Amino acid sequence: MTVQLTLPIHPPDANSFENFYTSHRNSVLLHCLKNFSLKVGEPYIYIWGNSGAGCTHLLHACCHAAQQHGFSVAYLPLSTLQKASSPEILLESWAVDMVCIDELESIANNLLWQESLFHFYNRLQEQAQHLVVAAKSVPQHLGFSLKDLVSRLTSNVLFQVRELNDKERLVVLQQRARLRGLEFSDEVSQFLLLRLPRHSKTIFSVLEQLDRTSLRLKCKITVPLVKRILNL
Repeated sequence: MTVQLTLPIHPPDANSFENFYTSHRNSVLLHCLKNFSLKVGEPYIYIWGNSGAGCTHLLHACCHAAQQHGFSVAYLPLSTLQKASSPEILLESWAVDMVCIDELESIANNLLWQESLFHFYNRLQEQAQHLVVAAKSVPQHLGFSLKDLVSRLTSNVLFQVRELNDKERLVVLQQRARLRGLEFSDEVSQFLLLRLPRHSKTIFSVLEQLDRTSLRLKCKITVPLVKRILNL
């Protein structure tokens, strides 16, 4: 079957190691991923974390860092690939230095995709290509029916991407606000964190909205203004 799809899929430019705000609990993980992007250290890495923890951001960061150092990279978000193609896409020739596979959990109920990924993984190992995989849980909890694939995945180095705690989220919110030229009081920051989802992407989207509105109104960000803008 001929697959009509431009490869590799490129991640957004915005996500990098430099703008991944995290805590010291992810320091070893970041060190390993930065080395991975240089083709140094562990060649097979599996990262997992809750939605909003930053797994996708880190895969994008790996891709950009690797490309900056002259390596070729394929970024494969499996949920997108399933909508656009068939499992045979993974059996095509992949002449790249490293592969970043995202949204692994999306093939939990699809044996054909699991089998293709299993063969793809074996070929990457045979050709000494680097691989980093991201999912929402450890391999044993993905619900895969292909146990050989689970075994391959658990043989990787596994890292959990730790989410920010409330104190760290407060610091990050204020840092991101300052980068946009906004000055948030502690009162405004606490108000936002108590009422917004914990997902970082949502928080940063709200910052952009507040930034645009404050520039238009030419006024300081206060709690009453935040309530009015966000309909809280």
